[in-house]
Amino acid sequence: MGNCNVLDKKEEFQEAMQSIRNYEILDILGKGGFGKVIRVRRKKNNQLYAMKIMSKAKIVEKKCVSSVLNEKNLLKQLHHPFIVNMHSAFQDRENLYLVLDLLSGGDLRYHLFKNKRFSEEEAQFFAACIIVSLEYLHQNGILHRDLKPENLVFDEQGYLRLTDMGIARVWRPDNASDTSGTPGYMAPEVMCKLKHGIAVDFFALGVILYECMLGKRPYVGKTRQEIRDQILSKQIQIKRSQLPVAWSIEAGDFINQLIQRKPENRLGTDNPSDVKNHPWFSAFDWEMLLKKKYNPPYYPKKFKGYEGSLEDTMEDENDKKFILLRNNTLCEQFNEYRYNPEDCIKK
Repeated sequence: MGNCNVLDKKEEFQEAMQSIRNYEILDILGKGGFGKVIRVRRKKNNQLYAMKIMSKAKIVEKKCVSSVLNEKNLLKQLHHPFIVNMHSAFQDRENLYLVLDLLSGGDLRYHLFKNKRFSEEEAQFFAACIIVSLEYLHQNGILHRDLKPENLVFDEQGYLRLTDMGIARVWRPDNASDTSGTPGYMAPEVMCKLKHGIAVDFFALGVILYECMLGKRPYVGKTRQEIRDQILSKQIQIKRSQLPVAWSIEAGDFINQLIQRKPENRLGTDNPSDVKNHPWFSAFDWEMLLKKKYNPPYYPKKFKGYEGSLEDTMEDENDKKFILLRNNTLCEQFNEYRYNPEDCIKK
């Protein structure tokens, strides 16, 4: 009996400290700039999660410490059925670990690549999911600022959820210097280093819907400068003759109003509710969507994830990079990288 008590206390201590040892690693879901995303099962309750494992050395090397800490700090405040929520965050000497909702449907980029285009009904449903996720962020004073197909993930039912808060920011009046984002989806005011608000996310929504309708982005180029030059030279609008068969004029108008180069002309700038109240959504039941009682028009086939061996992806790619981590000053930058919701409950 005495030995059992010792083991129980050891397990409780391990859970309280938070460690990757508390999880069973199942398989690889994908690879990113700082490491990989894996499917895990928490040993305590057998719950499945997605876990982002991020190399501290790579984060430091790419000068993204503030971005990674920012994502954790924002997710700590947020919880919504249309975003990918955080369950815990912890670290060890070499890596940061972020435990998130597990979504099995793959991201919208994967499905765009596979399907090229979508029907109007499918695109409208995607738009609605994105709108309610943005509405939640905006009501909390947060701009996502990196809305793109890669950051929209399907759950197993077919609902889209928003992820990646790395460059999301709490809005502040003097934000002209916040110029991060992804060319092609980045609003003109951000590219031109001007003050900006929630309209930047609505511009990106318009680009995504344009892509769902026509299979390409409105402004393309090989470099950020080429895309910027295109945006500044001409206002792209969908003409009636460009509408695919079975797509409505209202859908085209909705997209056209979102991809306006000048934010003052963009739908949602003056009143965010104008986006939900556009004629394209006149028959849409928003309450039914929030309760997830809709039957999604597009069902994502099970996403296979990363095709590679678990052993290969778990190995360090370059041991020399970890020399950086011998510098205690660099390691101290990550001191606040932890979050355990159970601690909040105890308080």
